[in-house]
Amino acid sequence: MSKKGQKVHTKKVFKPYVQEQQTLPLSIDSLIPQNHVVRVVNRAIDRMNLEPLFAKYPGGGRSSFHPVMMTKLLVYAYTDRVFSCRRIAKAARENIMYMWLCGGNKPDFMAINCFRSQRMKEVILDVFAEGFRRTGQWQTNRHRGD
Repeated sequence: MSKKGQKVHTKKVFKPYVQEQQTLPLSIDSLIPQNHVVRVVNRAIDRMNLEPLFAKYPGGGRSSFHPVMMTKLLVYAYTDRVFSCRRIAKAARENIMYMWLCGGNKPDFMAINCFRSQRMKEVILDVFAEGFRRTGQWQTNRHRGD
């Protein structure tokens, strides 16, 4: 037993560090806690009627990111207090919660901005209001006066 202020040993000990290690979980899903807010947003958006949003797509031309994925991305980003398109795009590339939600898609800031300003322009309030109701935050925020 050592006295206060005395070293037990002089050997330097570190936790293992191997940067080249390439073992990742087989599924990102296993890294997301079951009760995490990203899962709540995911379930809420899956249950929503997004037909008004689908109607904003005329068809033809180049393929677009799926509107359900983009809606989940925006709702989760706003829940996470990330509002900048560039920061949302960065999170989709670097943050595991966002990566899981996007299913491996990596929309750039222009795609996010176009989706938010053009596709969601007329339906964004309805989508967010229903999203808040479905996640249970609607009642909490209403009682707080937010």
